[in-house]
Amino acid sequence: MEREDVNGAAAQNCADKAGVAGKVIAVTGAAGVLCRALCEDFLRHGAFVALIGRHMDKLEALREELAAKGLTAAISVEADVLDRKAVEAALATILAKWGRIDILVNGAGGNHPKGTTPAEQMEPTTPVEDTFFGMNEEGFSHVFNLNLTGTVIPCQVFGKAMCDAGKGVILNFCSMASFHPLTKVGAYGAAKAAVANFTCWLATHLAPMGIRVNALAPGFFVSDQNRFLLIAKDGSGYTARGNKVIAHTPMRRFGEPNDLCGAARFLVSDEAGFITGVVLPVDGGFIAHSGV
Repeated sequence: MEREDVNGAAAQNCADKAGVAGKVIAVTGAAGVLCRALCEDFLRHGAFVALIGRHMDKLEALREELAAKGLTAAISVEADVLDRKAVEAALATILAKWGRIDILVNGAGGNHPKGTTPAEQMEPTTPVEDTFFGMNEEGFSHVFNLNLTGTVIPCQVFGKAMCDAGKGVILNFCSMASFHPLTKVGAYGAAKAAVANFTCWLATHLAPMGIRVNALAPGFFVSDQNRFLLIAKDGSGYTARGNKVIAHTPMRRFGEPNDLCGAARFLVSDEAGFITGVVLPVDGGFIAHSGV
């Protein structure tokens, strides 16, 4: 693969101090609802973006969609974030193409019905299979590992390359469940709370190496992983849980993918050069609201 000169592009775009112009960004889970919006935003602001995911067909479809909008500085890189060798190969591909890695966005993650409990609370009459005691252990482990281990492995692989270069930024994904346990999503909440703790730990650990580590904590955005919890199956409206979320969100709506873009771009930019170990909520006021 012929290496592309990104340094010249960076120099041409140096006036964009508050942005990501000329930066080489790797985004895991790139084809997901939220990360595809981040990828497009990064590209529109002059970055070079490696779209990383498990399914090349989805990545290529996204890359072609972006190219049709004139956003051509992207490559598709197939890798499972739970497979260290695949993640190492992804880094090698990026280095061969662009010569460096500046930013890692750990967007891979999500929930799964097997890691949830149909019942919000256990009552004496609640069927056991709808409670924590009926939760599938394999499903719990899958959700936990996808979110936590799927963040740790890319941080190790890409973070080491950043340390070798003496600079870099890592942006993880947390959740409202990182701050407050949410009913039903026990595995997801436990994992995202762990990601928040890990983000602060890694920020401290790597600060002397010139690496910043922060996280976004999206509020309630409708995605493929949580649609079944928030939207009625027939699409007629919100579920009972969806209505609870809206009632607890002062802005009275679910988030839109583009709502994350400005916050993400700021945290990975040089403008946030003295910010590390932060978990930033983008939640329409969900955390601020007491519910009363």
